[in-house]
Amino acid sequence: MLLGAVLLWALNVTVTKYMFDHGWLPLAYGTIRYFAAISLFWIFTYRREGSFRIARSDWKLVGIAAVMIFLNQLCFVYSLKLGHASTVSLLFGTTPVFVALLSVVFRLGRLRRAFWFGAGLTFVGVALIAAASGTGFSADMKGNVIAIGTALTWACYTIAIAPLMRRYSPFRISAVVLALGWVPLAIVGIPQVSHQHFAFGWKVWLGFGFAVVGPLFLTNILWFTAVDIVGAARATLFNNLQPFFGVFFAIVLLSESLHPLEIAGGVLIFAGILLERLWRGAPVPQPPVD
Repeated sequence: MLLGAVLLWALNVTVTKYMFDHGWLPLAYGTIRYFAAISLFWIFTYRREGSFRIARSDWKLVGIAAVMIFLNQLCFVYSLKLGHASTVSLLFGTTPVFVALLSVVFRLGRLRRAFWFGAGLTFVGVALIAAASGTGFSADMKGNVIAIGTALTWACYTIAIAPLMRRYSPFRISAVVLALGWVPLAIVGIPQVSHQHFAFGWKVWLGFGFAVVGPLFLTNILWFTAVDIVGAARATLFNNLQPFFGVFFAIVLLSESLHPLEIAGGVLIFAGILLERLWRGAPVPQPPVD
């Protein structure tokens, strides 16, 4: 189940890039896709939980998490609209380091001195990927910067949701937060939804169906069920494989290629993540909703 969830998330990056290359507008895609997936997840969660009740004292954290989901989705769609799926996948790998740094900022944990070496490797890797984009603020560079924003907002979401996960089931929290995060996404997406055409071929509709059912609905069920069975530590190891598979799918299905600097940057990002895991044992990010 863990491997299946990771493969679905990784494939979603390539599928989403394909959607944008074949006529979908970013915000229209995000708005409609999220609504369809959330509807499925709400039905599943209500049948499982029988309630969406959240204590009044917890709504502040729920609101923060929802805002982070909204910003995360904005960054996700525009990073892939402007950048390459392979590069964006590599930069998503910086999420664990951002989680660790934010835990220090909010005094949720302490880092050993050795951790900063791993974090330094990760950000040197990011710098190499940026250098591969060329000079000037090109579309690729904009996509890379926004991809880092995707990782950062997901890390913020992880920190905000962690206390809630100790009091509620992950299904209930995810259903409520995703629905609240969709509202501002739908509002900003109105202009693009109104101009979106839907004369797509069967491949695009097949990809859209996958993007609704796979990475937003099915993966949450697989991930949370598996974590309950095998524990968070083992789940973290699988989650770290997502950037690697994301690059693999982009190269095989979209015929993308990596610049040597991007390859070197990816190696440093993975090395930094490995050191961060060995030296700290950072909070486990909840499953990506992208």
